[in-house]
Parts: sequence; structure tokens; C-alpha cells
Amino acid sequence: MSETLYHIIRHPKQKIENPPLLILLHGYGSNENDLFSFAEELPKELLIISIRAPYEIGYNSYAWYAINFDSEHNKFSDVAQAKKSMDKIAQTIDQLKSKFDTSPDNSFLLGFSQGAILGYALSFHFPNTIQHIIALSGYVNKELLPENFNQNFKTDYYISHGSLDQVIPVDWARKAPKFLNSLGLQNVYSEYPVGHGVNPQNFFNFNKWIQNRL
Repeated sequence: MSETLYHIIRHPKQKIENPPLLILLHGYGSNENDLFSFAEELPKELLIISIRAPYEIGYNSYAWYAINFDSEHNKFSDVAQAKKSMDKIAQTIDQLKSKFDTSPDNSFLLGFSQGAILGYALSFHFPNTIQHIIALSGYVNKELLPENFNQNFKTDYYISHGSLDQVIPVDWARKAPKFLNSLGLQNVYSEYPVGHGVNPQNFFNFNKWIQNRL
């Protein structure tokens, strides 16, 4: 059995058989405690598991994959590392689902920035592993998508982005709904007047989106 990525857990606040699973994937340079700060405010039925990325880039700072710069200061992603992380996430999710006997058909993944980028990719490489993707401040990186993918899946997406984001341009995020619509995949998209982050209204809206799917 492959090694499970390090993670922290909030068990459901009420005893529930086959609880719905919510996986949290943090952004570049952060760690598993970042998004976990949301956990106490999220629905009590959920088993919430926040996963730490495998690559350490500084004290208490981790990444799912490297972001490199060329001589012209253009950013590019280490696609091989990203794919390796995505495989590790998928294996970890399978192991956690089995260990905690979670709901087989009602799993969520909430990713921020790099975590959102990998959430999109994972939904195409491992269709129906996760039924609901919450993609905050990310974008669909087509380099991470399979060349051919099974379009016979029903994942839906909540997408949000800061209109003032200087890390990932909002124009990149706006392409996601068009891409998903072209595949007939349900999605909602919203923008908020913030930078690379999540404001209270955004939290309220994606929390309600989750509640409506429980």
C-alpha cells in the first residue's frame, strides 16, 4: 500500500453512518492548518480531512509542485511534480474513504490556489472519485488534464475568484466555467472584490453550496 499523505481530521460532530467526506487542499507555501481554520464552521455531518502537500519549501511551508521562473521572469509549473502529487492525493483519498467508511457517492474537495488547480485535474483523471469540487482562486491547467477522458461523470463545481487577484489573474479563472459548460458539467462561478484570498461572503456562499448537497 502506498504511503498516505500527512493529514489532520475533524470528525463529524454528530454520529453518522457513512459520513460525507470533505478533503481540503491548501495553496502553495501554506500547510494543512490553513484551510482547516474553516472546519469548525462547516456542516456538522462532514468528515473533514486537510492534507499537507508533499514538498517542503520552507519552515512549515509546503507545495504540491514547484513554480519556476525563466530568464524572462515567466512563471511555469512543474507538471511532472503536479501529476505525482495528484496521484498521491487520489491514493490518499481512496485509503481515507476505506478507513472511515465514508459515503461512496457524496464526497467533496475544497482546494485553494494550487489545491484548486489539482482539484480540477483530479476530477478528470479520477472521475467520480469526488462528486463536488470547490475551486477557490485557481484555474483549469490543461497541461494537467488527460488527453482523453471519460465524459461520463457528474461532478459539479463551485468556482470563485478575487477580482483583484495579483497571483492568479481573474481572466484565467473565468475560462473554467466556459470549459466545464462545453462538457455539460454543472458549475457556478462568482467573483469577489478581494485579492488572492477568501472573504466572508465567499465563505458563506460556498458553505451554503455544500449544505445544499448533503
